[in-house]
Amino acid sequence: MIVIEDVLSQDVLSEVSAALRELRWEDGRNTAGATARRVKRNQQADLSSRTGSKVRDVLLEAVTRHPVVEAYARPLRFAPPLISCTGEGDTYGLHIDNPVMGKGEARLRTDLSLTLFLSPPESYEGGELEIETVFRTESIKLPAGSMVIYPSTELHRVAPVTSGERFVFVSWIQSAIRDAAQRAILFDITNLKAGLARSFPPGSPELLSLAKTESNLLRMWADT
Repeated sequence: MIVIEDVLSQDVLSEVSAALRELRWEDGRNTAGATARRVKRNQQADLSSRTGSKVRDVLLEAVTRHPVVEAYARPLRFAPPLISCTGEGDTYGLHIDNPVMGKGEARLRTDLSLTLFLSPPESYEGGELEIETVFRTESIKLPAGSMVIYPSTELHRVAPVTSGERFVFVSWIQSAIRDAAQRAILFDITNLKAGLARSFPPGSPELLSLAKTESNLLRMWADT
């Protein structure tokens, strides 16, 4: 998994926070799968209104255009996002995200899940995103405007909120690179290119060779 800080500026955060109070909210179980529905207790924003559409588009643009998201996830497509509110006494028990979402041309495989935190961590108690890995349970509670991307293959939950309200923006990614190990190799290459660019001029044999390697790996591995 990876944490990306400061995805949203303070101005955008302020604008989104004000807009959240204008949205209509509904039972979050309406969009949960059969298994998750039994453990999901939260509210979800109706994003079909003018305000909801604007908030969705602003947040989705910030996520999809972020260079680290592109380098790490290699997105092919994003699932329609959700904005959820977990209030006092609410929780989202241990579950696994649906492996496939959507219908028809909008159908996608969920390789990666993302959570963009919209509430300052000091504004609510509890509400940690807990992801079960092979070695331990990762507990994540990030500053407003920061985001975590993690494998959709992992069991995870939202710990009960004991006070305040936890607002988050959530979506899922079908990567052009299905295999996680291959994505990791390409991410290493992207970081190496950025580091070498500080030491070698554009068009140098070193940078050209690395660009060639990256391009040819993408040809071998990428879905289209």
